[in-house]
Amino acid sequence: MPEYESLMKMRTVLLTVACLLSGAAVAQDAKPLAALPTVKAPDPAQVALGRQLFFDPRLSGDATISCATCHDPDHGWADGLEMSKGYPGSLYFRNTPTAMNASLNRFVYWDGRLPANDMPTIVRDHIAEAHFMQADGRLVIERMRQIPSYESAFKSTFGGEPTYGRILKSVAAFVQSLNSADVPFDEFLGGDKSAMSDSAQLGLELFRGKAGCIQCHNGAMLSDGGFHSLGLVANRQIFANPERHITFRRFFRTLGVPNYEHLRNDVGLCCVSKADHDMELMRTPTLREVSQTAPYMHDGQLATLADVVRFYNDGGGPRASKDKLLEPLGLSDEEQSQLVEFLKSLSGKPADATRPELPKYELRKLGENQ
Repeated sequence: MPEYESLMKMRTVLLTVACLLSGAAVAQDAKPLAALPTVKAPDPAQVALGRQLFFDPRLSGDATISCATCHDPDHGWADGLEMSKGYPGSLYFRNTPTAMNASLNRFVYWDGRLPANDMPTIVRDHIAEAHFMQADGRLVIERMRQIPSYESAFKSTFGGEPTYGRILKSVAAFVQSLNSADVPFDEFLGGDKSAMSDSAQLGLELFRGKAGCIQCHNGAMLSDGGFHSLGLVANRQIFANPERHITFRRFFRTLGVPNYEHLRNDVGLCCVSKADHDMELMRTPTLREVSQTAPYMHDGQLATLADVVRFYNDGGGPRASKDKLLEPLGLSDEEQSQLVEFLKSLSGKPADATRPELPKYELRKLGENQ
C-alpha cells in the first residue's frame, strides 16, 4: 500500500505539471460556446455499485460522512453552504463545487491541483484527505469485505473481491455518469429558438458582448480551463472561526506554501506552482448547472446569481491581484436581470438522485471465503 500511494502521488504530480504547462494557452483564447458533448457512458454495473458507495458513509474514517454529504443531489450535487463542513472536528475554507459534469472539467479543486481526466485519483484524494473523509484505504477495503452484499457486487462487476482500486473505479464511474441533460441552452444552440426565453436570449448577447463573460467562460463547459484572480477579500468567517482558521493554516502548510502562518487570503494556484505570479489565481468554474449551486465564489461569499452579476458589473474585488480583464461593465438593472436569466438556462434536467438502500455488515466465519 505505501508503494501504491507513492506511485499515485508521483503520477498525479506529473499529470498536474503537464496540464499546467499547457494551461496558459487555454486561458488566452475564447472558444465558441457549444453544447455539452456526448460522452461514452461508463459501465452500468460500475455506476450502480458506485452509486451505493457514493452514498455510503463507511468510506470515511469515522463512518459518519459520505461523498453525498458535500455533494448532495438536493443542492445541485454541492452542499448549499458558503464553505464545506469538512471532516468531523474540522471546518473547511472553500466552497464545494458541484459533482455534475466534474469529469468534463480540465482541472478539479479551486487551486487546480489535480487534472479531471483521472477521476479514480480524485476519488482517492477525497477519501484519504484529512479535511474531507480521512479514511485509510486498507480500512475501507476491510469494511467492504465485512459486507457480503458488497463482496457479491464486486465479484459480479469486476470478477473479484473488493480492492481499493475497484472501489475508486466504481465511485469514479458514478461521478462520470453525472452529466447535464435536456439543457435549454444546448437545445437553443441546436436550433430550438423557443428553448430560451427572450430575456435569456438577450442575456446571451450580453454574455458574448457587452458583459464580456465569454472571455473566461467559453467552450462547451463555459470555462476557459484557466486561472484568474477576481480580487476578492477572503470570507471573514475563515478567520473568525478557529476550526476554519486551523484548517486553512494546516492545508497550506501541508502543501509547502511559504509564509503560510501569515496568510490572510487563499493563495489558489500558487499552492501548486509556488510561483508568485500565480498568487490568488483560482480555477475558472464551469457555469453549467450554476443556478443550482449557490452560494458562489471559491469561499462562497456571494449568495445569489444576482450578487455575482452585480460583483462583475462593479469591476470585481479590491485586491491588487485582480485580473486586468475585470473592469466596471456599466450594465443597467434590466441587463443584469437578463444575464441572470441566461445563466439559469444553463441548468438541465436533474440527474437521477435515487438514494440507494445500503447493505449491512454481517458476521463472517473465520476463514470464510465467499
